[in-house]
Amino acid sequence: GAAISDADMEKAMAADAVLFGAVGGPKWDKVPYEVRPEAGLLRLRKDMELFANLRPAICYPALAASSSLKQEVVEGLDILIVRELTGGVYFGEPKQIIDLGNGQKRGIDTQVYDTFEIERISGVAFELARTRRNQVTSMEKRNVMKSGVLWNEVVSQTHAASYSDVKLDHMLADAGGMQLVRWPKQFDVIVTDNLFGDMLSDIAAMLTGSIGMLPSASLGAPDVKTKKRKALYEPVHGSAPDIAGKGIANPIAMIASFAMCLRYSFGMVAEADKLEAAIAAVLEDGLRTKDIFSDGMKEVGTIEMGDAIIAKFLG
Repeated sequence: GAAISDADMEKAMAADAVLFGAVGGPKWDKVPYEVRPEAGLLRLRKDMELFANLRPAICYPALAASSSLKQEVVEGLDILIVRELTGGVYFGEPKQIIDLGNGQKRGIDTQVYDTFEIERISGVAFELARTRRNQVTSMEKRNVMKSGVLWNEVVSQTHAASYSDVKLDHMLADAGGMQLVRWPKQFDVIVTDNLFGDMLSDIAAMLTGSIGMLPSASLGAPDVKTKKRKALYEPVHGSAPDIAGKGIANPIAMIASFAMCLRYSFGMVAEADKLEAAIAAVLEDGLRTKDIFSDGMKEVGTIEMGDAIIAKFLG
């Protein structure tokens, strides 16, 4: 067997966009890797050549009190983290564990970035910033890593050559993590490498009050003829097998992922804005699925929440 068939891959490659549900769970833990659901997702990312991962961290006003930080720190938060997805230490070679003898071993991972990888991911960040608040913060560790030195240089060169209208700041990644917790609203778009992006996007996600409500997008390079990018959209949360079939899962991340699809793959910005506003309005009305429920709110199931958002969107 295979996690995803060649026929389904052909459909994905021909589509304008792929909307992907959450996958995984303990029932697949002991099966061969190539048939696990995660292998299908990784094949999609690889074959579609998706190199730019977009992770928004948005704190809806109605949920500001649910964050682990003070309400005034996170209320109105709207950050977009642009993570390079195909390079860096997760894919660099050599990657191995070697036996040194005398009971000692050495684990080796290699952080590698080429100029073109940094140029294209920073270009995505600058382009997105132009549609938002026109500010990019690039994060790396140039003080201790040569890849960070190159990252800093190439981002600066790309900015000077094509995006000088966008405000650019540089920040060490560890300081960036600290600033995300101290005063996150100082950021608009953050661009960073695979490893730091993995960490920083999870930190940013927890500022919002619920990781179960956050969408994501993965984009490829523009097609030479059509200028369209291949793209995959999915919720950040996992599959939550413990509540499968109970009708209580929060559908907001999936709906918000579709809003990202409208925005980035179809250019339907007004419709995306309207759908995101519908989500905010339903939360303002006090409707909550079990994962975000609090006293004084009305607890609803998956279908009720989805129907309420659709009604707001159409109303």
